[in-house]
Amino acid sequence: MKKTLTLSATALAAVIALAGCSTGSGSGGSSMPGMDHSSGNAMPVSSAAPAAADHNGSDAMFAQAMIPHHAQAVEMSHLILKKQGIDAKVTALATKIKAAQSPEIEKMTGWLKDWNEPTQAPGGHSMTGMMSGDDLTKLDAVQGTEAAKLFLSQMIAHHEGAVEMANAEVRSGKNADAIQLGKDITASQTGEIQEMKDLLAAL
Repeated sequence: MKKTLTLSATALAAVIALAGCSTGSGSGGSSMPGMDHSSGNAMPVSSAAPAAADHNGSDAMFAQAMIPHHAQAVEMSHLILKKQGIDAKVTALATKIKAAQSPEIEKMTGWLKDWNEPTQAPGGHSMTGMMSGDDLTKLDAVQGTEAAKLFLSQMIAHHEGAVEMANAEVRSGKNADAIQLGKDITASQTGEIQEMKDLLAAL
């Protein structure tokens, strides 16, 4: 990513330099309309810089916290999917969670790199709904209906934490894409919470 940024900066400098040279001749100015004016030179800078800076601390914290939160949901789903004798509706839900959250992890990681923010926040964040190591060990150990019930109970709490974090981003974030993801997470996981409650009651 650093190489890409360096190259783009170099290319931008070259464009500005060429534009500066073209101002000396009428033909150069006419062949590059707009680039022989000071406003033309400023355009590439003003359009590129805000794209990386168009976020605030809430956006960065949202991505930094949601990445490991999502990663744990994927891990929990993997644990239940490798078991035998699990209700088909539960395995279908686990598959859906993995399919939805893995790409979101990649998306948020890309944002943090674009924003020049660390993918892990210094000192860490409090992430509501996260399972402890013991919780995951218990999920790994149990089988059958007991495993399905434990997975659903844990994932309900996990999703509730994600919805809380997503709502905070919608309230306080600045980046439009991050805010939209917060809204999407709230909508999809609120629906999944109700689905899991119904499944849990039926087991």
